[in-house]
Amino acid sequence: MKSDVLLILGAVVLAAVACASEPPETTTPEKVRESVVAGIFYEADPAKLAAQVDSLLEKAKKARLPEPPRALVSPHAGLEHSGIVAAAGYAAMPRDVKRVLILAPSHRHAFAGVSIPDVDAYFTPLGLVPLDPAAKELAAQPGFSHVPEAHMREHSLEVQLPFLQRVLGDFTLIPLVVGSADPGELAETLLPLAREGVFFIASSDLSHGHPYRDAKKLDAFCTMAISNLMFYAMDRCEACGKQPVETLMRVARSMGWKGKLLDARNSADTSGPMAEVVGYASIAFVREKGEEPMPEEITEQDKKALLELARSTIRSRLFPGEAIKRPEAASGAIRQNRGCFVTLHKNGQLRGCIGTIEPVMPLADAVEENAINAAFKDPRFTPLTADELDQVTIEISVLTVPKPLPFSDGEDLKRKLRPGIDGVILARGMNRATFLPQVWGQVPDAESFLTMLCRKGGMSGDCWCDPSTQVFTYQAEHFEEK
Repeated sequence: MKSDVLLILGAVVLAAVACASEPPETTTPEKVRESVVAGIFYEADPAKLAAQVDSLLEKAKKARLPEPPRALVSPHAGLEHSGIVAAAGYAAMPRDVKRVLILAPSHRHAFAGVSIPDVDAYFTPLGLVPLDPAAKELAAQPGFSHVPEAHMREHSLEVQLPFLQRVLGDFTLIPLVVGSADPGELAETLLPLAREGVFFIASSDLSHGHPYRDAKKLDAFCTMAISNLMFYAMDRCEACGKQPVETLMRVARSMGWKGKLLDARNSADTSGPMAEVVGYASIAFVREKGEEPMPEEITEQDKKALLELARSTIRSRLFPGEAIKRPEAASGAIRQNRGCFVTLHKNGQLRGCIGTIEPVMPLADAVEENAINAAFKDPRFTPLTADELDQVTIEISVLTVPKPLPFSDGEDLKRKLRPGIDGVILARGMNRATFLPQVWGQVPDAESFLTMLCRKGGMSGDCWCDPSTQVFTYQAEHFEEK
């Protein structure tokens, strides 16, 4: 296909030379990265491919954003599978973008650093996409190189191009295939390009190979973590392009961008069976403006219904045949995705506490799930028995979405925290821990609170003094049985 196009381009140039008084300049690139998935991941015929992409853009979910996106997370499966999800992002993309940087994972070849292909252009059936001069400038920097095997059969970057060609027309490309690179260091290197207005795309699918219901839950957690820049939660996120996504998240934090989920589906939703699915999401990053809308108020009736739900859920496990008393007329607050903890006390002493910090499911579902976990799966306690149930009181804490809290040193962190108000998450690498706001009442001061929290997460007791420790805060509305 590429050779045919170049022959046509050559014939056009020869005809121009025969008719012009002076030879024109040729813009035909010397080195071209050919398409390797045309006819597999998308249509090989130019007219059919244009129609395929245009149809997806027309059918895609239409986003309501405060302004056009500055960056996207976009899936990279075949267009019949993930194309409708990818189209949600590209349909929202501003049409005046002239420079695009794509961060894509390497599926077939492991290597260190980031690879930039030694070519002048990429080719798809829709034509040539020239490389931006910044690509060669990056290739000369430490950590960047050309690894031919990383590009030979890689689809994750290429499948983004037909969308860009139909949406933007002419643009230049900075193609980065990411091996084992540190997202923080890579983001720091790429920040100047973001400040110049280069549009960023991180190419990634989500979970792979899970049953439909499990995949929906896993992917909901992951899209929430990405959208809210929750770096501490990314170790639990399944994504084949995790390093590209984490790099974009760090660029977004530095640029003051906030994520907005545009569409999320999986292969069973679009084209395949439900036994083993692949997850897809389109997430836009826009400049942050103001505060998030306040969640709906939890009424006294809601609180009573949720406490009854928690107790009846535990009773149904202890006494088979008893029904779970789910809210009959769920309010908007109960239907909203919210993080929550369920805490059990027996004779005034803790008997179990499990929760989900992130808002990955409706509040009623979260209460039901965490009631079971607190009663029977808290590793600090033996499972609750039927004889104990009447001695147990139930408390529910409904959380706001955690927000990052930057700080310069330990003293600065202590000044910024609000005892009794802020729940706190500390994270370093794979270690993390949280205390609910109620824990402030059990410690003498902020230093003790933070030291205990570090040790709870398996970190050194003074980890809170180090600004490289990630700190997030949230608030909680808690209520309990009388």
